[in-house]
Amino acid sequence: MRRRMLFSTLVVTIIAVMLLGLPLGALTYQTIYDDTVNQLQREAEVIGAEADVQLQHSGTINADHFASVYPQRHIEIKPPNSDRTVSTGGWDYNPRTDKQTPTLEATATSNRDVTVHVWRDTTAIRDSIVNAWLGIASLSLLAIGVAVGLAMLQARRLTLPLVDLAATAERLGSGQATPWGHRYGIPEADRVAEVLDRSAERIASLIATERHFATDASHQLRTPLTAMTMRLEEIIAEANDPSVVRQEGEAALAQTERLVEIVESLLGRARKSQNPEVEQVAIDDVLEQFVRQWSPVFAQAGRELRMTGTDGLTAMTVPSDLSQIMATLVENAYQHGAGTVTIRRLATGQTVRIEVSDEGAGVPEELTPRIFEREVSGGQGTGLGLALARHIAESGGARVELVQSHPTTFALFLPPATGGMERVTGPV
Repeated sequence: MRRRMLFSTLVVTIIAVMLLGLPLGALTYQTIYDDTVNQLQREAEVIGAEADVQLQHSGTINADHFASVYPQRHIEIKPPNSDRTVSTGGWDYNPRTDKQTPTLEATATSNRDVTVHVWRDTTAIRDSIVNAWLGIASLSLLAIGVAVGLAMLQARRLTLPLVDLAATAERLGSGQATPWGHRYGIPEADRVAEVLDRSAERIASLIATERHFATDASHQLRTPLTAMTMRLEEIIAEANDPSVVRQEGEAALAQTERLVEIVESLLGRARKSQNPEVEQVAIDDVLEQFVRQWSPVFAQAGRELRMTGTDGLTAMTVPSDLSQIMATLVENAYQHGAGTVTIRRLATGQTVRIEVSDEGAGVPEELTPRIFEREVSGGQGTGLGLALARHIAESGGARVELVQSHPTTFALFLPPATGGMERVTGPV
């Protein structure tokens, strides 16, 4: 591209110089020639006037005077009513015999009918024309050189952004999705750079979403799989008791359905293809089922999970999201807390509040401000649960807060139900 730009600029410049230089050269030649002829004609007229004065005062023409005043001219003066011609010898030239030397001639007749012929050599004229043409040629070459230099700078200015943009596109193709941020002062190249930067941001967002999906999925699926494993172990242990097998099988089936809901919810959020379907939910129904699923886990560890507070509360939320948030908070109390874990329901007027507390040592003070950041954990956990719980809550118009660090108490604030059992799409 750079070579093409230089070649095209050179061709255009040469054509422009020729279109301007050739007419200028011809005009210069004609101007110098016309000026010389006019000057020679004026000299002839002046010589005629001076000859009239000489004839009037002395009756003769002083040829030596004209030879000294016009040394580079051959002058012939013919007085009136006389066959004798006065010639000057200032220039070694005889127009009567020398027909090879190129000359210019001017003729004038004075007021007393004195005829004057003046000749001059064209060598000086030719030199002036050649010098003028050399000046025009020099300026033309200078113009071509300047044009080529500017073309090289412009070609470099235009091609370097393309090379840089190609490198940026190559980086995006190799998976380095960091916006480059370079701008070049060229509107077209800047627009391409902006598009590539936006593409890099989208690619980085997609990569981050996929990574978050993988980590969130592994975290969210771990608890239901653990519960299902426990149910299957109970079935194996009580294989001779059909009632226990049936009960545990139904519980395992419920965990399987919960797994399906969790997978669909995670996929929807990862693809950003759906909004959560917020609906009016009876809090007791969701929490009682949740406590039944988790009680065996706490009983096996010699601990207790209990539910207290106000009965009959309803809130605007997504049932599957509420189960996931509660699972995260209760699992956090199970792993990092101690003693009895209490789920408390409160109605505060503006919100429906569900608290999860335990009897452990609490959250360290240095960890409290960052407890909801991803990959921040006070123990051996992944540090993903609380961040994911807050994200799920905010997507449905709710929020999760640490309301007390000693003992640890997390609270889920849900929008209260205001009407009948109707479904509402989108956050409240």
